[in-house]
Amino acid sequence: MQAPVLVLKDSLNRESGNKVHYGNIQASKAVADIIRTTLGPRSMLKMLLDAAGGIVVTNDGNAILRELDLAHPAAKSMIELSRTQDEEVGDGTTSVIVLAGEMLHVAEAFIDKKYHPTVICQAYNKALEDAISVLDKIAMTVDVKDRATMLGLVKSCIGTKFTGQFGDLIADLAINATTTVGVDLGQGLREVDIKKYIKVEKVPGGQLEDSKVLKGVMFNKDVVAPGKMRRKILNPRIILLDCPLEYKKGENQTNAELLREEDWSVLLKMEEEYIENLCMQILKFKPDLVITEKGLSDLACHYFSKAGVSAIRRLRKTDNNRIAKACGAVIVNRPDELQESDVGTGAGLFEVKKIGDEFFAFVVDCKDPKACTVLLRGASKDLLNEVERNLQDAMSVARNIIKNPKLVPGGGATELTVSAMLKQRSSSIEGIEKWPYEAAAIGFEAIPRTLAQNCGVNVIRTMTALQGKHANGENTWIGIDGNTGEIADMKERKIWDSYSVKAQAFKTAIEAACMLLRIDDIVSGIKKKQAPGAGQAPSKPKIEEEGDADNEQMIPE
Repeated sequence: MQAPVLVLKDSLNRESGNKVHYGNIQASKAVADIIRTTLGPRSMLKMLLDAAGGIVVTNDGNAILRELDLAHPAAKSMIELSRTQDEEVGDGTTSVIVLAGEMLHVAEAFIDKKYHPTVICQAYNKALEDAISVLDKIAMTVDVKDRATMLGLVKSCIGTKFTGQFGDLIADLAINATTTVGVDLGQGLREVDIKKYIKVEKVPGGQLEDSKVLKGVMFNKDVVAPGKMRRKILNPRIILLDCPLEYKKGENQTNAELLREEDWSVLLKMEEEYIENLCMQILKFKPDLVITEKGLSDLACHYFSKAGVSAIRRLRKTDNNRIAKACGAVIVNRPDELQESDVGTGAGLFEVKKIGDEFFAFVVDCKDPKACTVLLRGASKDLLNEVERNLQDAMSVARNIIKNPKLVPGGGATELTVSAMLKQRSSSIEGIEKWPYEAAAIGFEAIPRTLAQNCGVNVIRTMTALQGKHANGENTWIGIDGNTGEIADMKERKIWDSYSVKAQAFKTAIEAACMLLRIDDIVSGIKKKQAPGAGQAPSKPKIEEEGDADNEQMIPE
């Protein structure tokens, strides 16, 4: 059976001087339709074939769109939206695409009525300002130290994901990890760097319940000489290096002319003395563990094992930074610059364990670790990859709350409240902008409507009932329970969203919709391949005409 091909009809509306590229609106709606079914806890999963021929099974908006290979430029810019959302706040990647698609969809009617795109964009921007002010009104502040509230919040955010079935487990891991690496900046501000200081280590095997956050770090390395060096050290003194413990090789080809046989042994002796000198400078600080990012020669290994010191070589720089944060050591570039304050004494245990058929080194039981590793166990690699994606989202949500401790209701309640308030305000807006403003208000209802569709309930009845409850801007917390499709109070069901995720989604979606509406031509600067022997005529930039968009394929066969 041939793969479905999505062809974009309609091209330009060239009358009355306002040209808008209809293909952009169609492409954006097509992207939104692809991932619309992945919104909410009862959502469908997508199975993707990636470029390497591997399989990805996920319902994470960003992960799906990342793998899509779309030809249409507007579709590509929609994909960028979900990437922006993911990098900025880590969650709401599906909502932002659905919302942007809907905003473009409701604008289509006005384009047909010959409204100028600038007018629509002005109305949309006004609606965005008012939507953010409504968010500020309905947001409630939360105590970051109250673990139960934090758990409820993170759980409701990952309830829509595949790992929602494992409930508290992922939420627990996320909160433990983010509270561990949080750094106080003063004035009540906390900085949480997820990318640098939280490492997720996936080890297939065992059960998902065996996953845990370590009070320290682990990395996939063994000691250099397993038989001679200790694999378990209590309260180790750790020295971290960023230099090779081996004889320096010449930068370029070096010739040494030896006239006597003894000179050869002198040369070797000098090399040995140089390495011995390096090792002695390190050993005088009585370390138990020496870790270097570069190489470590056999001779250095001999001196260390003789002194009862364990050594690990060729560690990644990122791992070394995490160890430094966990045990309080300082990474040193030259052994002769070592000081007592550079030695890390914060770790309680160094141990090398075998998990599956690989060795892992653990630096754990740290006193005040500012970096940690999340150890994930699970049945298969696919499962672990999906759990990791969900965990990243959960940690981002926990980080957002620590940085900006404000909550808004989930389950489409926020969007319905914003929609009702904007509808009320639209009556006070004068002039032609009133209608696009009202349409933007209706556009916000796309989120609760999609949630209802994915639950399998009667969409029209559910939406009418919800609109009735929100009619006068009251019942702020009434929304849809994504699991059952019932209309419920989100406060009682503990279905919440982070303020920063919602605000970012609204801003990204509306600004992107405005940008796409203001595009009137797609000019291609790509040179077409000429047939061999054809004349080398200079290529001109091609402006897409009305008939061209009909032949355009967005999704390749």
